[in-house]
Amino acid sequence: MAKKKMIAMILAGGQGSRLKTMTKSMAKPAVPFGAKYRIIDFVLSNCSNSGIDTVGVLTQYKPQMLNAHVGIGAPWDLDRIHGGAELLAPYFTEQGGDWYKGTANAVYQNMEFMDHYDPKYVVILSGDHIYKMDYRKMLDEHIKKNADATIAVIDVSLEEASRFGIMNTDKNGQIIEFEEKPKHPKSTLASMGIYIFNYQKLRKYLIEDAKDPDSDYDFGKNIIPKMIADNNKLIAYRFEGYWKDVGTVESYWEANMDLLSENNAVKLFDNSWKLYTDTGIWPAQHIGREAVVKNCLISEGCEINGIVENSIIFPGVFIEPGAHISDSIIMERCTIRENAVIKKSIIMKRTEICKGVTIGDGVEIKLLDQDLKVEEDMK
Repeated sequence: MAKKKMIAMILAGGQGSRLKTMTKSMAKPAVPFGAKYRIIDFVLSNCSNSGIDTVGVLTQYKPQMLNAHVGIGAPWDLDRIHGGAELLAPYFTEQGGDWYKGTANAVYQNMEFMDHYDPKYVVILSGDHIYKMDYRKMLDEHIKKNADATIAVIDVSLEEASRFGIMNTDKNGQIIEFEEKPKHPKSTLASMGIYIFNYQKLRKYLIEDAKDPDSDYDFGKNIIPKMIADNNKLIAYRFEGYWKDVGTVESYWEANMDLLSENNAVKLFDNSWKLYTDTGIWPAQHIGREAVVKNCLISEGCEINGIVENSIIFPGVFIEPGAHISDSIIMERCTIRENAVIKKSIIMKRTEICKGVTIGDGVEIKLLDQDLKVEEDMK
């Protein structure tokens, strides 16, 4: 079997509890985004566009929706005989088994998958970030610097730095210290949770970490600091494009609204770096004669008869005359009855907002669960 130069391992098993009811029935990477996509589409499309044809998707928390969406990887050209996309859930053998205990342990438990392809390099990715990135450029830098590991970093403000894992580097870009959410950060280079390792080196540290009863089994807390302490060569790779961790309701709403901004930093429909997904088949959208649509993303299968401003509308949404929606995200198959008003809200799928009801006050983000029938104001 031909050896792979680099494979990807996508950490996609997180619950994402700070997204509240949005992850009640699905893992965070499966959460819908941008009118017709899911969050994981970004990292899968990055892999496809970067020429990575072997991808392990590590699942755990409520994986059904994610499994159905990824399938055999066809939308991302990852339906391959040798390689492709493979969903990797925790499993038991005759020696036993366990749930994934941390990010490093999740990858460790799938060492057999990695060994099967015997890659020279492995890129570890998070399945819940919004960004477009060519991993080939990062790999080129990794090889050029003769690194044992390369970590993608993004420059954040000093005020934000205490929310991230911060990489302190020397003048050559070599990482000399890693600090997890420091109170007094020494730099503003925040880890993006994107790592390229020489596989045999990674394998060694994963095995050692798995034997340590005091470990958190985490890349940021354990693997990276241990490699630095052992004088391995770790390089910081600076990324200057758009990147957002949509870990909270607020950041999720902001990332969707960023799609509508004038500079359109996400470049959702850039043909030079396509974003792929599996959307199913919907009829064409219908915008009624009396409808008003300003600065929106309207997906297929929608019927719009009201006023919709600065909003993201998913497939199958029906909006009656007189309804007014602004600064909001309306997910699949919702119905907004006449004269309803929705301001700065996230409405989950199959929810009906009844006639004349007001949702949201336009200041705080209002999040409504799926499958509701809302008959009174919820400001």
